[in-house]
Amino acid sequence: MALRALGLYAGPIDGVVGPATVAAVRAAQARFHLPATGRIDARTRRALGPLGRPLLGARTIGPGAFGLDVAVVQYLLARQGLYAGALDGYLGRRTEAAVRRFQRRQRLAADGIVGPATARALLRLRPPAPGGGGAPAAEVRARLDAWAARLGVPGHLVRALAWMESGYQPAIVSPAGARGVLQVLPSTRRFVQDVLAGRRLPPTLDGDIEAGVLYLRDLLRSFGGDERLAVAAWYQGERAVRVDGLYPETRRFVDDVLALSARM
Repeated sequence: MALRALGLYAGPIDGVVGPATVAAVRAAQARFHLPATGRIDARTRRALGPLGRPLLGARTIGPGAFGLDVAVVQYLLARQGLYAGALDGYLGRRTEAAVRRFQRRQRLAADGIVGPATARALLRLRPPAPGGGGAPAAEVRARLDAWAARLGVPGHLVRALAWMESGYQPAIVSPAGARGVLQVLPSTRRFVQDVLAGRRLPPTLDGDIEAGVLYLRDLLRSFGGDERLAVAAWYQGERAVRVDGLYPETRRFVDDVLALSARM
């Protein structure tokens, strides 16, 4: 997942360290001036940034947590059919609900927190043999960059936001109807089409990305280029940010997006 977030790997998230994974690891190591061994050691994980650490079991994971351990939890839960959201390394509401389902199945306290007992139960899982698709289109990152450049929005921010919203998976649709790589709500899309774009945007990869980047550009302009407030308004709503300030969950989301954007 860290390699995909960096644009170095476009294959499936399947738990198999195959030739494509090894090549991506070597490319990451070369980028960070490490020996290009293709082996994922502690130095390589540290260099990969927020999605390269910590290992599962090294800490208690609660709502808003972000990192490699959360990504492992999502992967294991997805392989058990308990989680169908984005593989993004962020413990949001959908991941928390999946953790609760797993805990109930294991007869553990269903608190949605991955403490020592839940981590041990997860690490005992034997995932089914990998296979199938599920990989996003290889061009997603390139299209994000293209639209960011065309509309004058920082590419690192667009990439980080897309990763946090969908894990670069174009086909995800949220329970609220948000769709696409940037998970734009239907009401937001109507606003973008009617006010910002002045035309209908097609329900395609490019159309979905254009809608999201146009909206992000509008929020950046509204907050004078302040990326922190713009991302907060993306998550919480512009009016709520101006009236109420940032909610605790919003602060966690913004911190994670900005931390990831620094490495993208």
